[in-house]
Amino acid sequence: MNGMEINIHYFRLINDLGKEYPALNPVAFFVAEYMVFILALSALVYWFTRKHENRIMIICATFTFVIAELFGKVAGSFHANNQPFAELADVNQLVQKAIDNSFPSDHTILFFSFCMTYWLFRKTTGPLWMLLAACVGLSRILVGVHYPADVIVGALISIGSALAVYIIVPRLGFVHTLLAFYEKGEQSILPTKSKTRDF
Repeated sequence: MNGMEINIHYFRLINDLGKEYPALNPVAFFVAEYMVFILALSALVYWFTRKHENRIMIICATFTFVIAELFGKVAGSFHANNQPFAELADVNQLVQKAIDNSFPSDHTILFFSFCMTYWLFRKTTGPLWMLLAACVGLSRILVGVHYPADVIVGALISIGSALAVYIIVPRLGFVHTLLAFYEKGEQSILPTKSKTRDF
């Protein structure tokens, strides 16, 4: 089998699970479409803990996503395929989506950019975030909008970008300067409560 035949073969193995086990479909739909709100909420919660390390983590995750998206666009210029539901017959399609180049998966890039960064900064809970990212990638195949290669390449791009950003960005002085400037303004608007001591 050539590369595309392998891609289709494994797409069928995963996507057909929704036909064999219909109870998977609502779960796959929810994860594919709505888990992004959980990710956004996590970023907000981490940011507003007002802990320096958490804020650097969110900054790194954002840098990672931007860089990974750029690499994803470059990868998409070298290879293109439409969504499986637009190219194959009898796809278990659970999500309505405009037909365009689905390589690599933007959803996967987003989740692995943030979740891999979370893992690098938070070793204890990080694996759970990576499991979530993997579930999102898998769900995009289950709902019929991505091939396995779309997901795998998106994940690899994001993981590589996250590692590079983790090494470089926290060492950049301007990042800390800008964050300190933001926090000074934040403190004037939303001052933290000073702790009182009992004497």
